[in-house]
Amino acid sequence: MMKATSCSGCGPGYRDPLEAMKGPREEIVYLPCIYRNTDILKPDYLATVDVDPKSPNYCKVIHRLPMPNLRDELHHSGWNACSSCFGDASKKRNRLILPCLVSSRVYVVDVGTDPRAPRMHKIIEPTDLYWKCDLAHPHTSHCLGSGQIMISTLGDPSGNGKGGFVLLDGETFEVIGNWEAPGDSAPMGYDFWYQPRHNVMISTEWGAPKALGNGFNPADVKAGLYGKRLHVWDWTTHKRVQTIDLGEEGAIPLEIRFLHDPLAAEGYVGCALSGSIFRFYKTPQDNWSAEKVISVPSKKVEGWALPDMPSLITDILISLDDRFLYFSNWLHGDIRQYDITDRRNPQMVGQVFLGGSIVNGGPVKVLDKEFTCQPPCVIKGKKVQGGPQMLQLSLDGKRLYVTTSLYSAWDKQFYPDLIKEGSVMMQIDVDTAKGGLKLNENFLVDFGAEPEGPALAHEVRYPGGDCTSDIWV
Repeated sequence: MMKATSCSGCGPGYRDPLEAMKGPREEIVYLPCIYRNTDILKPDYLATVDVDPKSPNYCKVIHRLPMPNLRDELHHSGWNACSSCFGDASKKRNRLILPCLVSSRVYVVDVGTDPRAPRMHKIIEPTDLYWKCDLAHPHTSHCLGSGQIMISTLGDPSGNGKGGFVLLDGETFEVIGNWEAPGDSAPMGYDFWYQPRHNVMISTEWGAPKALGNGFNPADVKAGLYGKRLHVWDWTTHKRVQTIDLGEEGAIPLEIRFLHDPLAAEGYVGCALSGSIFRFYKTPQDNWSAEKVISVPSKKVEGWALPDMPSLITDILISLDDRFLYFSNWLHGDIRQYDITDRRNPQMVGQVFLGGSIVNGGPVKVLDKEFTCQPPCVIKGKKVQGGPQMLQLSLDGKRLYVTTSLYSAWDKQFYPDLIKEGSVMMQIDVDTAKGGLKLNENFLVDFGAEPEGPALAHEVRYPGGDCTSDIWV
C-alpha cells in the first residue's frame, strides 16, 4: 500500500493535491474485468496487475478475484476512505467498492489484508438498493469526509432513468438509504463530484438503463432517453437546486471533474455524443453556469453505422496540479492533452492515436479532407482492438494508463473484434514540461490472453488513491 506521508495522526491519502504528486510510484493497479456480452460464461473479476518496471512480473496479471455471480457488469470502483478523510487517523483505505452497472450488486473487496491478493469482504445485494432507496444500476462511488460512502445511480429498479445516490455505512457497509432529499432525485444519473467549500455537488447524465441495455440506438436520443443536463445539489441540505441544460452541444455528459484545489469553483465535463468539453463554474450571483471550451467535430464517413461519426469523449481527467486536462475519443481513436492554465481557453499540447474506428485497412472511409485514416496501433505484435477509453494518470503526472473497453453492450456493437480478442492496457509517457504524449511500446497488458478467455478490462485504480478517486475537502 502506498503511504501518503509520515506525519503523526494522519488519515488516508494526502494532505493536499500537490502533496499527492510527491507520492510513491504506482507498483500495482486494480482493474475490473468483464465477461458480460462475450461468449464466455464466467463471472467478472477484479484483476491485480504489476506495473513496477523493476518487477519480474511487470505487465502481468498477478491475481484475479472472481465475483460469485454471472453478468454483473463491473464498471467503476471507489474507496471506503480517501483523502477526504485525511484528518481522521481512525480511517484506513482498505476496502475497494465495486458497483455493478447491470446487476445492481455492490461488492466490497478487502485490499488491506493483502493488497496483491484482494479478497471478498461483503456483498450488497440489489434488493437492498431497490427496497431501501428505490434505486438501481449504481455507477460512481466516492468516499465522504463523514466516513460514509456515496454511490450514484442511473435508474430505478424498472430500468427508467433516476439519478439518485445510495449512502453506505463506512464501517458495516450496510445501505443507510438515499443521500438526496426525499423526492429530489434527478431524471437521470451517472457521475458526480463534490466541493464542500462551495457547498456544492454536481452530477451528470448518461441514459435510461432500459435504453443502454442492448447497445446504442440513435432513436433513443431523440426519444429523450439520453441525457444533456448537469444537476447542481446543495451539499448541506442534499436538495437539487439547479439544472443546467447543455443542449445538443452537450449531449450525453459523462465524466465530471472539479479542479483538485478544494477552493476552486470550476471544473470540466466531457460530453460523449457531442464531442465537446464544457467548463462549469460558479457565477458572481452564486449560481452555476457552463460554457463549451473544446469541440471535437464529428467526421463524415462511409462504411459505418451513421454518416457522421462522433469522437465519443468517454473519459476525462485532470492532473493533480490542475494544469493539464486529458480525454479519450473512443471512436476517433485518440487521446488528447490540453494545457488548462487559462481555464476558459484550453490549448492542445499533446495527442496520440491508439486504434479506434478510423484506421488504414478498416471498413470506414473518411470523407473529411482534413482527417486521414491512422495506421493500426500494434504493440509487441498485438493489434489493439477498440479505441482508447478509461484513463488513469500517475501521481506525478508522467504516465497515463489507458484501457480500451467502454461498456460491454457498446463494445459488442462498435468493436466486435474487441469482444473476440479482449481489451488491453497501454501506457503513455507524458511530457509535463511542455506537453506531449508518446506511446510506451515496451508496456502492454493483454487481457486477450486471460486464462478463462479474452476479457474486457475497464477502469484503473491505484491502491493508494489517484486523481479520479480522491477529493480534498
